[in-house]
Amino acid sequence: MSNRLRFRMSQPLVTPAARSVLEQAGISPTALLGRHLRGDWGELNITDIASNELALLIHRRLLSSQVIPGRGRVWIITEADRSVTTILLPEDY
Repeated sequence: MSNRLRFRMSQPLVTPAARSVLEQAGISPTALLGRHLRGDWGELNITDIASNELALLIHRRLLSSQVIPGRGRVWIITEADRSVTTILLPEDY
C-alpha cells in the first residue's frame, strides 16, 4: 500500500462506542484514518473495493472496514463531499 493520500477529508469524528473499542484494543483512531486516506479499505469484498475506487473518481461516499482483533470491526465512512469522516461500529450505523 502506498503512503500517498488518495483523497482529502476535513472533520474526523469517532462515535463513543467506537472510541471505547479502539481504546480497549490500544489502536489509535489516527492510525485507522491514515489507512483509510491511503486507500487501505480493510476487509471489504471485491465489489465494495471497486465501488470505493469508482467513488474516488466521481466523489461518492467511501467505506473502510477494519478488523479490531478480539473486538470485531469498525467502519470508516467518508461522506461524498469529503466534509466528514466517521469511525463507527457497524451497529452505530
